[in-house]
Amino acid sequence: MQPPYESRPAGGPDRAARARVLVVDDDPTVAEVVAGYLDRAGYAVDRADDGPSALGRALDHRPDLVVLDLMLPGMDGLEVCRRMRERGPVPVIMLTARGDEEDRVLGLEVGADDYVTKPFSPRELVLRVESVLRRSRPAATGHRLAAAGLTLDPDARRATKNGRELALTLREFDLLAFFLGHPGRACSREDLMREVWGWDFGDLSTVTVHVRRLRGKVEDDPARPRLIRTVWGVGYRFEPEGG
Repeated sequence: MQPPYESRPAGGPDRAARARVLVVDDDPTVAEVVAGYLDRAGYAVDRADDGPSALGRALDHRPDLVVLDLMLPGMDGLEVCRRMRERGPVPVIMLTARGDEEDRVLGLEVGADDYVTKPFSPRELVLRVESVLRRSRPAATGHRLAAAGLTLDPDARRATKNGRELALTLREFDLLAFFLGHPGRACSREDLMREVWGWDFGDLSTVTVHVRRLRGKVEDDPARPRLIRTVWGVGYRFEPEGG
């Protein structure tokens, strides 16, 4: 089993206190442009140009977020994402030159929080990074949510089912928090993208994949979901009684 990421102490000099972003891309031009924009936006940036190096850098200096190319030498981005998530939760934005939806869905299935298709606007990527990091550090609320054997503590970013801790990604946690906070409400995928992701537009398959992954962790039988129900022609509804 891989060793977990070491936690970084809060505070310290200004640069050390900045969010650390690991940029992984074997194209030096793309990596340099992305790193430059992120640096000017105030982030501390590390770089790696292949999969094994990315895992080593992440282990040496725990990133707050990873910008990860799908096509890498030595180990592809999907495997890198899987192994990083085995070590501990870390937000991932996947970069891909492919336009095929299957590749985007695969990235989301292994735990990526978002993806950007090449060619892309570096400014848009910075905005995506800001959005993901902002959602990963919610303000303390002190308000726990509980229903149907599920308990969620927003301050600790911890969720359990019947006392057993759930291994949720950033977006899965936020999605579950939204469902628990709005029982019985029918929500479209557009509603969920706006409320959970904070975006007014985007690929709605992102929502579909995350709902499927969440069902796999909270439902007794994900093939016959009783908690997160599909509302045909609308979207989804959380039924705390499992009706």
